[in-house]
Amino acid sequence: MPNYRYQVRTPNNQVQVGVVSADSVTTAAAILRNQGVHVLSLTPIIAGLDGGALMARLRELNAGKPKQKHVLEFTSQLAVMIKAGINLRAALDGIAEQTQHPAFRKIITGLKSDVESGKQFSEAIARHPKLFGPLYVNMVRASEMAGSFARMLERIAAYIAQQIETRKMVVGASIYPAVIGTMAIAVTVFLLTFVLPKFYKVFEGKEEVLPWATTFLMSTSRVMVANWPYIAGGAFGLLIAVVAFVKTEIGALAVDKLKLTVPVVKTMFRSLYISRSLQTMGQLINAGVPMLDTLAITGDISGNRLYQSMWRTVYASVKQGKKITAPLQKTRLLPRAVSQMIAAGEESGKLGEVLDEISGFYAKQLKDHIKAVTSMIEPIMIICMGGVVGFIAMAIILPIFKMSQIVK
Repeated sequence: MPNYRYQVRTPNNQVQVGVVSADSVTTAAAILRNQGVHVLSLTPIIAGLDGGALMARLRELNAGKPKQKHVLEFTSQLAVMIKAGINLRAALDGIAEQTQHPAFRKIITGLKSDVESGKQFSEAIARHPKLFGPLYVNMVRASEMAGSFARMLERIAAYIAQQIETRKMVVGASIYPAVIGTMAIAVTVFLLTFVLPKFYKVFEGKEEVLPWATTFLMSTSRVMVANWPYIAGGAFGLLIAVVAFVKTEIGALAVDKLKLTVPVVKTMFRSLYISRSLQTMGQLINAGVPMLDTLAITGDISGNRLYQSMWRTVYASVKQGKKITAPLQKTRLLPRAVSQMIAAGEESGKLGEVLDEISGFYAKQLKDHIKAVTSMIEPIMIICMGGVVGFIAMAIILPIFKMSQIVK
């Protein structure tokens, strides 16, 4: 008979842990509830790690951590099953059997156990904040109170799908320049450390007739070849220092400011943050989530510390009894037209609908900006790479032509 490690709350409001033996997790939960306690968690205990369990553990490690695409599939399936009239416990059981990802299947099984132990679904998913964020939890909680669970799951799935698509577009626009930039650096280092040294003997003793570009590159090449361990170590140390700095609050704030000031990409990032913030806010308001909770979640999900600070200012203003638009009209992070439309929606009582329309407009604008940035960066990066390689090539070839003419 399998064993389960439990955590329960007694009538005296004390938390106790222990082990119970039962045929299934449902039976174990029933045994504990019959003792007059509230079940907080039930986890199966693996007696030994045999070959099958070891292979299952290896498959779980190879599969990696669950991602938002798994949450999207889970939410869509759950919405369909709930809409079809299947109860929540049976729906979770069915989805768990169909899920291929081992770690996510374990999470779904845990959600089923929590629901069977008497927890609300919103309370169960709140235990996994990395997968089910505050927006997901609050929208589910609001639907449980309003009795619109299936429809709310469909809205959550649509929201996650759009966020995944937006993230793919932004990452896709960043990959190309990163690859071209890396290739440009690699080609430059290769030419200076492997190609140019072969011309040392050719140019030796003729420094007075060499162009300044050739002299400069020869000196640079000699320094790199002679000190490459120190240069490589310094570059690696600089990279670690930059990564560590970016992870600090000051560094992250500097990066967020940079995203909104670099001429080529600032419009793209601005559209991204506005679209994400207003879509989140609209979804939560339409779901019936309280305004203060909505503003707090919107700030956390915005993705930029400057926008997060803006929404926290709005939160403090609303908490004092003021309107949303009062602080928004003073910021430069939102266009004045957006603030005016939000004010109109707030006055008419249709703020959620207005926010959906504005976020939809900026989502479309974001796609256009990503296409424009990609089409603009491609020729710029190619010209820069071609210029660097061409400069090095000409610095090598021109002296050879010049010396051949002198010989003639």
